[in-house]
Amino acid sequence: MQLFSSLWLWKLSCKGIIRTTTGQRHLKHTHTCFRKPQHKHLQRDQLQNSEDYWERRRRTIGLKEWDHARLSDPDWVCAGSAGLDAVGIWFRECTHDREEGTQSEDLRSAMGEFKVHRVRFFDYMPSGIRALAFNQDTERMAVARMDGSVEVFHCSDRFFQEKIIPGREQCGIEGLSWVGERLFSAGLNGGITEYDLTNQKVKYTIDAYGGPIWTITGNQQGTHLAVGCEDGTVKLFEVNEDQIQFERNLDRQKSRIISLSWHPSGSKIAAGMMDMIQVFNVETGHSIHRMLADRGAGTSRSKECVVWSVVYLSDGTIITGDSVGMVKLWDDQTGTLIKSHNVTKCDVLALSVSQNEDSLVAGTSEGIVVQFQFVSMVLEKDDKEWVRTRTFRNHTHDIRAVAEITTAVVSGGMDAQLVVRPLLDKIEVRSAASALRKIHFPHRRLVSCARKSGLMLFQYPGHLELWRLGESEGKGTPGSSLFVKRNPEKLLQLKVKGEDHIRCSAVSPCGGWIVYSTASTLRLYRLHCDNNNISITKISKLPKVLSSANQLCFSSDSSHLFSASAQSSVHIASLSQSGCKFVGTLKPKSGSHQAIHLLAASEDGKWLASANSDHEVHIYNLQTQKAHCTVPVYSSAVTAMGIHPATNCLFMMHADQQMFEYSIEQKQYTDWSRTVQRKGLHRFWVERDTPCLNVMFNPQNPSHVILHDMYMLCIIDQSLPLPDDKTQFYNQLTLKSLTEEQRKSQSHAFKVCKTFKDILCVELMPDQSLVVVERPLEDIATQLPAPIKQKKFAT
Repeated sequence: MQLFSSLWLWKLSCKGIIRTTTGQRHLKHTHTCFRKPQHKHLQRDQLQNSEDYWERRRRTIGLKEWDHARLSDPDWVCAGSAGLDAVGIWFRECTHDREEGTQSEDLRSAMGEFKVHRVRFFDYMPSGIRALAFNQDTERMAVARMDGSVEVFHCSDRFFQEKIIPGREQCGIEGLSWVGERLFSAGLNGGITEYDLTNQKVKYTIDAYGGPIWTITGNQQGTHLAVGCEDGTVKLFEVNEDQIQFERNLDRQKSRIISLSWHPSGSKIAAGMMDMIQVFNVETGHSIHRMLADRGAGTSRSKECVVWSVVYLSDGTIITGDSVGMVKLWDDQTGTLIKSHNVTKCDVLALSVSQNEDSLVAGTSEGIVVQFQFVSMVLEKDDKEWVRTRTFRNHTHDIRAVAEITTAVVSGGMDAQLVVRPLLDKIEVRSAASALRKIHFPHRRLVSCARKSGLMLFQYPGHLELWRLGESEGKGTPGSSLFVKRNPEKLLQLKVKGEDHIRCSAVSPCGGWIVYSTASTLRLYRLHCDNNNISITKISKLPKVLSSANQLCFSSDSSHLFSASAQSSVHIASLSQSGCKFVGTLKPKSGSHQAIHLLAASEDGKWLASANSDHEVHIYNLQTQKAHCTVPVYSSAVTAMGIHPATNCLFMMHADQQMFEYSIEQKQYTDWSRTVQRKGLHRFWVERDTPCLNVMFNPQNPSHVILHDMYMLCIIDQSLPLPDDKTQFYNQLTLKSLTEEQRKSQSHAFKVCKTFKDILCVELMPDQSLVVVERPLEDIATQLPAPIKQKKFAT
């Protein structure tokens, strides 16, 4: 349980902004005091510059630093506001920690009144990153995490996480390698795994019979894989069309093989071990060079030098990173050391070279990335050498993997964040690609909400938790604090049987059904709530087609379950007191085999929309159980979508931040959607670096669409004009200084709220309350292992 020392609440009215603050939060009482803001009178152009400045600053520094900066500045008093329309906007906010009190704040406007439940008892903990592999041809980045899961990001589509393959217990991964469009991994369990990327599951696993595997790499020709094993052997596997086949061993060594790298020609392999580097001739299998790694001055003789990473260049240069903190360059012809670079006092854990071999990056256990470039030291001279040029400090813990792609350096490690650091010298035009990007959470929803019963289902890798939201007493005035009448309550913890981790899960809107799926099984449970007594019953007899699912969804009346299966098909099952019965299967006309990652059902139970990894969106008529239409394919993946309850229009958000509204009945884009595409969206909106994860609609205001990503909550009013690049996007301060008539003319469709941070889920409940599930990065940092201690200046 974490107690917040203070909580900033914002009260906005048509007359101005009043900042309120609450004192320390205790279990039995809360205190609220009001004070007027002390801020300067700024001209409109100064306000524009001020807000633009803070938005630009948020993009260049971390979230924690940005929050501190914006709250410590006396002039920045609109941060976290939801925007101002002709009528004031108010929040009533209820903050729920496990056993704490509730505080509230009103939000009133033409969009209605919201009571915001800030949920922070979802203790989601992302797993650390262990390996990276970049596919230059497909622009895909594969990421292996310490829990055995594998993720695939589309680098040219804003680094959207388009595929997730869940891990298994006791299945750590040490290395990843692409061979063409096929992905392989190896780990300490001694097996080599190939993945079925179409259906997002393990295709097969074979034993290498060499003990734990420390590294895996494929040659550029795409014909062979090499793995380094605990028993000191480098094993070669031939890559066939159906699966890989063992070919032979290279000369066995006395110590384990830690790292491997192929020469681009495929004729030689460099292997990093304890205290040495070996160069093998692939054709003969014999070692042709043995190079001893220097342990460094002042190092104990009993301490081994571990060659953690090795890179083999086309000119015969071998580059190594070791546990002494050195990056060394070797000549493969003579087997001698060319040059050494002292990078750190700790370990150099990972190396990666660019496609044209003119840049090298090294990741260290201190959390820094060091770049080297192959440059000429004298102008107009051909003599070049490797020179240390840049140092990036974007991690707090060990960096276990780095990869240099076309225009950026990608790194990951123990702090579980995937950092994309752009190389500005390779970017010609400023765009979203030139911004620092940190990916903390999955681009999938881990929270499911039973809107009609106030229940929340939290998905962990190995279990599910069901919670009931708390309640506050009565209604208060704007800015008031409400005492908790009922604390949030954990009702159920459901553990997964077997070794597979959970792929997807859902709770029905009525709260009576819970379903989850792993890569091999699907489980459905009936939940019974009798006053304070909770019981759960497993549905033992399920239709055979419900063996596993990529995505799960219930109908709005909880009478049907939709299960996304292989080849973009969706199975329908009816639910009743007697059990589960198979109804039919929906198949797309396109014949796509890609897995479905999003499902959306209409409120009236007539329509179902699905989105797959081919960027296809199919709409089905549930009454006829046939395909109704297909939305025109867009170049960017769909990240969130929803069907409007009043108009039955499908609203879609894409990874490039574009939005579309499609009329299902008319089978065409709506007039509003065409206006958006014709006029374009504001650059501040398009340049956001995190995808939208949910689309909601307010039944009391049909023109309002509610969206959220990790950093903000946005309400789009389709009745207001769209802002252009000349319009002030974050315009709360400007609207505050205008009269009511002027405010109407200056208002635009986007109202952005940044009060909440590190958002995992936002849901609009039937009682017009908002549930905001947050997972503060500061809380995650406290659960990480301690980083390497570094001496600070003047300490």
